[in-house]
Amino acid sequence: MKTLFSSGKVFDGENAPVEGHGVLIEGGKVLRLAPEDEFAGFEGTRVDTAGGTLLPGLIDCHVHLISDGDADVGGALEKAPPGKLAMNIVCNALSSLAGGITAVRDCGGKDFLELSVRDAVKDGKILGPTILAAGQGICMTGGHGNPMARIADGADEVVKAVREQIHAGADLIKLMATGGVLTPGVDPQDAHYSAEELAAGIAEGHRFGRRSASHAQGSAGVLNAVLGGIDSVEHGIWLTEECITEMVKRGTYLVPTLAAACNILAHKDEGIPPFVIEKCEQVAEIHRASIAAFYKAGGKIAMGTDAGTPFNRHGENALELLYMTEVGITALDALRFSTVKGADLMGLEAGGRIAEGMDADLLIVEGDPAKDIRMVAERANHRAVYKRGVKVIANGDVPQAVAGVQE
Repeated sequence: MKTLFSSGKVFDGENAPVEGHGVLIEGGKVLRLAPEDEFAGFEGTRVDTAGGTLLPGLIDCHVHLISDGDADVGGALEKAPPGKLAMNIVCNALSSLAGGITAVRDCGGKDFLELSVRDAVKDGKILGPTILAAGQGICMTGGHGNPMARIADGADEVVKAVREQIHAGADLIKLMATGGVLTPGVDPQDAHYSAEELAAGIAEGHRFGRRSASHAQGSAGVLNAVLGGIDSVEHGIWLTEECITEMVKRGTYLVPTLAAACNILAHKDEGIPPFVIEKCEQVAEIHRASIAAFYKAGGKIAMGTDAGTPFNRHGENALELLYMTEVGITALDALRFSTVKGADLMGLEAGGRIAEGMDADLLIVEGDPAKDIRMVAERANHRAVYKRGVKVIANGDVPQAVAGVQE
């Protein structure tokens, strides 16, 4: 069955929103984006987008579906039985979809539970966004995320850990290049893995067609990851001029995750461990400055939220677009970073765009988000979410049915 979206604006993922164009879809794919005159006499199903904008579904390149955004994330995950964690993943995936996110990159879970949810979504058994999953993050002894990560020391052991993730079915490799805010007893500025260890892990992932993402906050660890060939730097808090130059030269993506610090500081009196607050207060401003400098230098950016960290809720992911504009990124670029650039980083060849042959993963919002980013950033301004051409969310409500999501 063909469906025509018309009467409103269209943002195709790359160009400024246009008026007077319609989008025709069928079988979960976009058939045509063209001036509305071309569709005169169309007698199929119509969706009126007047007063709003049709855009590709948003893509979040850094989430942790296993986490609910508890004040003490580590404690909550340690105490939860596997059944609860599995349900967290399912519910958080659905919440993300309800918030306009039609694809996510899970950057580290526990016991490979998220891979089973990924497969269930892919097979149409449950509803959710497209999921690419890293499996376990890989860290050094005592490194960031060590309670759930695969601990590996030395280049040979890192290579083995990468192979284990691939054997389990991971879509990408996550390597911890530095300390982090949420792990007690580590300094976010410290380089953890050596340049040799990171290069070995990255190369092994690439050998088997897996891209690599690196938790990298301090500048020395960022450089180790970038020079080792990492595909994306996650967070990038202390980006020196050298870091930025090397990343731009090599085409390394930056995934800013501004939402993580924003939510921690907004809820610092609500049970978040004191060590997390202390470190977050140290990194917040330098992080914003680093993102602004990287953007000004023309670096490649893809939207990511770190959803699942304290009070950083799945389903509110789109607020990251607002945070990006607050550091100087234009609204139009924030839209690009959340659609076409996210698809590029994740290798979703049919995602992130409205064009012939692309997946009909779509979001309808009020107004023009290129003029007012709140139209897409705030969920109250969303009208509907479509996954593979099927309306799964209307006005922010949870879906009424699961059947047909893969049609």
